[in-house]
Amino acid sequence: MAEIEELEKLQTKILQRISLLELSHVPSIAKNPNSPSAAAAVNAADDATAERLSAVLRSNDVVDFTFKVVPSDYYDRPLEVRRDLLDAASIHHLCKSIVLVNTQAPSHIVDCSNRNNSKYYIVVVQYTARLNADMVKNYLYSINDGKIPKKKFNLRLAPEEVSNNLTGFEHNAVTCIGMKTDIPVILDEAIVKLSPDYFWLGGGEVYLKMGIRTSEFIQFTNPFIFSCSSS
Repeated sequence: MAEIEELEKLQTKILQRISLLELSHVPSIAKNPNSPSAAAAVNAADDATAERLSAVLRSNDVVDFTFKVVPSDYYDRPLEVRRDLLDAASIHHLCKSIVLVNTQAPSHIVDCSNRNNSKYYIVVVQYTARLNADMVKNYLYSINDGKIPKKKFNLRLAPEEVSNNLTGFEHNAVTCIGMKTDIPVILDEAIVKLSPDYFWLGGGEVYLKMGIRTSEFIQFTNPFIFSCSSS
């Protein structure tokens, strides 16, 4: 058993060194030198998408964030390796943004103009958790004071093409920052409870990831915050 553990540790170290070599040949950008991840950025350089999203954040008084470039096979790697690539505090600090569509919304609900009863929502959850659509349905039913029948809420993963059109970002690049459409944001309560309060999510490109201070993310996106996942 001890030999197996040693081999696993060695394999992880080898993967980390390969990743660092790959990163040394691609641009990465750290926008706040005081953020917990800035020191781990390799060959910081300008990236058009990172610059655009950084401008959006700065114009809304968000200052504690970081953009990093990841290897092309990032999503083929274990969460532990992804954590180390980003210098994240834990695998639980690795999150994703998912666009949901209410497939049972009344016919006149076609957009995101009513945040309490929107056709679409974008939910931020941890990679280590599983989204619970029923919890989302129950929450939306409650904030509408029961005036809308519960059967009119049926949240499902939006088709990739719909997600792309609404956000302007492709699969594995989706983020809540700089979206084409002002989609109401839902932030899983488990992320708010993380320590330290700095998490990672998509950065607008498949190769780009963004770290951000939780309090500033909340300030900017004004999300609904409630428990919507299970481990």
